[in-house]
Amino acid sequence: MTDAPKTATPARRVLRGRPYSMSEFARKYRLDDKEAKRLYEKFGPSATELDLLMAAKRRPPRLPTKFDS
Repeated sequence: MTDAPKTATPARRVLRGRPYSMSEFARKYRLDDKEAKRLYEKFGPSATELDLLMAAKRRPPRLPTKFDS
């Protein structure tokens, strides 16, 4: 009997909620590009999970204004 190779496969994350684009996430929470990219890569594009993360960090979303495009 041969042993199966001991290679680890990355765990797939289930996408909860709609996905954010990185620019939409950064704009909503007023994050610089570096921080938005770090969080986006660590937690994935799930709007639900990123919103929960930012709520836990007590970072409310920015309200859209008529000047936002």
